[in-house]
Amino acid sequence: MITLENIQKAKNKLEDIIRITPVAYAPILSAQCDANIYLKKENLQLTGSFKLRGAFNKIASLTKEDRAQGVVAASAGNHAQGVAYSSKYFGCVATIVMPEATPLTKVTGVKSHGATVILHGANYDEAYKFATSYAKNENKTFVHPYADDEVIEGQGTIALELLEEIDNLDMIVVPIGGGGLITGVAAAAKALKPSIKIIGVVASGANAMKRSFDSDHPQDSMSVKTIADGIAVRDVIPKMYSYVKQYVDDIVEVEDKECASAILFLLEQHKLVVEGAGAVGAAAVMHQKLDIKGKNVALILSGGNIDVTMLAQIIEKGLVKSARKMNLQVTLIDKPGSLKSLTNIFEYLSANIVQIDYDRDSVSLDFGDANVTIGLETKGFEHQELIREQLKSDGYRFIEL
Repeated sequence: MITLENIQKAKNKLEDIIRITPVAYAPILSAQCDANIYLKKENLQLTGSFKLRGAFNKIASLTKEDRAQGVVAASAGNHAQGVAYSSKYFGCVATIVMPEATPLTKVTGVKSHGATVILHGANYDEAYKFATSYAKNENKTFVHPYADDEVIEGQGTIALELLEEIDNLDMIVVPIGGGGLITGVAAAAKALKPSIKIIGVVASGANAMKRSFDSDHPQDSMSVKTIADGIAVRDVIPKMYSYVKQYVDDIVEVEDKECASAILFLLEQHKLVVEGAGAVGAAAVMHQKLDIKGKNVALILSGGNIDVTMLAQIIEKGLVKSARKMNLQVTLIDKPGSLKSLTNIFEYLSANIVQIDYDRDSVSLDFGDANVTIGLETKGFEHQELIREQLKSDGYRFIEL
C-alpha cells in the first residue's frame, strides 16, 4: 500500500542526500502549446536520474543485518547507479547485473561508486532473471527497479517537491515503463490534490503498460525496441498494473522520432541534456498527444544519462530534418577541375562544406565517372531548394542521402 505518510517519511530520509531538483517554467514550449508548462529537472539529480530516490529509500529501510549481507540489482543504467551510490553511502556491498551490451560509460559509472558489475544476458529481462537467482543463492536483498513499495515511495517524493513549488498544477506528465515512478508521483499528488490529472507516456516500441491500461488486463510484449531505454520494459507486473489503474488517469504513446525531436528541442531551446525516457513527456506535448490548452502542466524530465553516440545521431538527424544540413551524392566526370567546378557552386550559394568523400572505384559507376559524397551546412528549406535548382541547371546528377 502506497501512502502519503510513507512518501513523506521517504522525503525525510532523502533530505540530506538527494538534490532538490529545480522546477523551471518553459517559455518556448508553453508558447507553442498555449499552456503553462514547467520542467521538473530530474536529469540534474545526483547520478543523473530520479532512480536515486527510490534506491536510497529502499536501502535505508533495510535492517543493518540485511545491509551487511549486501544487495543485488538488475539494471541497464539509472537504477544501477542509484543502488550503487546508496550502497556506498551505507557501506553496503552492491552487486549489479547489467546486460552484456550495456555501454561502457554506464558500466564505468556504476563501478565508480564501488559496486561489482556482472555482465549477463542479451537484454534486461535476462539480466533480471539471473540477478534474482543470484540474490537468492547468496542470501542478499534484491532491490527491484520499480515493483517495490519502498522504491515507489522514494520516487513519489518528486510530487511533494513539485506541489510545494507550484500549487496550482492541473496535470503532471510522467514517463512510464514498469510503473514505479508514475505510481509514486500519482499517489502523492492525488493525496494532496485529488483533482490533479496524472498522465503516463510510453514509447511506441515499449508500450505494454498502455496496452494493458487500455484493455483492462496486463499484457506483455514479445520484444521492445526504443531509444527511450529507461522505459524499455517488456513485461507488465500485475501488481504494478493494479497500481497504475488505481492512480493514473490516462496513458499516451510517442514514437522514437518524436522522442528524438524532443531531445533536440530541450538541448537547443532549454540547454538541457535529457535521455530518451526523460524526453517522452516533452514529446507528448510537442506533438499534440494531450489536451493541455490553458492548463498548468508539469513534465518530469526523469533522467539525463544519454549515451553520447545516441545523442550525436539525434543531433545529426535533427540537423538534416530541419534543413540545417544536407547530404548529397553527386556524379561527376572524373577529370581535373570537375570537383572544383562543383565546390564553386556551393561557395557561390554560401553552403559550407563540412564533409566530403571522392569515389572513382565503385562497380556501380560508369568508367570515367566519380561519385562525390558531400555534407553541407545549409540555412533552411529555401536555401536547400536553391542548391537543388542550381545543380539541376548545371546538369549534375545527384541524390540526397
